Amino acid sequence: MKHACLPVATVTFMITSFDDYPIHQSHLPIAHTASGDPNHYDRYFYNGYSRDGSVFFAAAMGLYPNRGVMDASFSVIHNGEQVNIHASARAHPDRIRCTEVGPVKVEVVEPMKRHRLTVDSPEHSLRCELEFEASSLPFEEPVFEQRAGLKLSMQYTRLTQLGTWTGWIEVDGDRIEVDAQTVVGSRDRSWGIRNVGERVQLGAPLNASPQFYWLWAPVCFDGFGTMFDINEYGDGERWHHSGAVLDGTESVKQAWSVEYDVEWLPGTRHMRSFQLRYGFKDEHLTLDFEPIMHFQMFGLGYMHPEWTHGGWKGELVVGGDRFTLPVENPMAPHHVHVQTLSSVTCNRNGNVSTGTGILETLVMGPHAPSGLTELFDPAK
Repeated sequence: MKHACLPVATVTFMITSFDDYPIHQSHLPIAHTASGDPNHYDRYFYNGYSRDGSVFFAAAMGLYPNRGVMDASFSVIHNGEQVNIHASARAHPDRIRCTEVGPVKVEVVEPMKRHRLTVDSPEHSLRCELEFEASSLPFEEPVFEQRAGLKLSMQYTRLTQLGTWTGWIEVDGDRIEVDAQTVVGSRDRSWGIRNVGERVQLGAPLNASPQFYWLWAPVCFDGFGTMFDINEYGDGERWHHSGAVLDGTESVKQAWSVEYDVEWLPGTRHMRSFQLRYGFKDEHLTLDFEPIMHFQMFGLGYMHPEWTHGGWKGELVVGGDRFTLPVENPMAPHHVHVQTLSSVTCNRNGNVSTGTGILETLVMGPHAPSGLTELFDPAK
């Protein structure tokens, strides 16, 4: 009896530059993710703002190795407009070449201390050379993990760090000087699994309505900073939260308890007032936020109908858009996600400090404590 000859199964791995360093977490080369999930991602985020609110800019860059895509956006508020540039390209398999997408480039000058951000797109009237210098240690938020039915839909880690900015931005020929004495901000790095790119349908759809409640608030004060985030289900139950005081580059102190009160601006899902309360073993902090302006995360590709994260657009595609602030329809789905630049007053055991920070809000679906019952009904 003859047996047919079956081909020998082969597995192709790709060796790249980072494989020369002792950084491996599995038997796989660095170019390969631990999971084949198409929603695996690796991301940079930055924002910067002046204490008086006259300057606000932000940038984001993402790599989606299992989709073969990388993208980046830069956005700045200038003369009542939010001006944005977007770029998307085929991801290079060598990670060392995945921090530049068209005209947008990120450089890690000194890990956990200094990063450089460059944009050079004169055809979109937007250029910048900016450098971030950390004023705090990085804060590692608890792992985010969620399941959609039995499928793991979210499992990622994020670090957040406060700092100052120097350099310049050029918009429509106007040059904006950025000085560390007046412009502060934050950066984050996150990686893991999170819903990105075109939706991948895997079998039967879930019998559940979309719902996501997310608040995030890094704040810079003189000599220290604070961090906060929270996720809740529609009934108000928390499934993720953290809070911390970042005392310069000396320590990170995690809060024992975190409480908050938020009041929504009627007709929107944007914050009108916000108070945070941190409890520690030896002290208590109360932070009161007074909003200055709402920055649209849409300008960085979040929920963007054309420049959504992780979407394949071609080998290299660059584009731009701009819109007037405040937006005409804040309840349009792509305008719900905002970062609200705020003046923040902190009472720390009777000592009062004034700082600047943001409250990021993304609230979709019902949230009983807020009186929201539908996917995008506005606050009353």
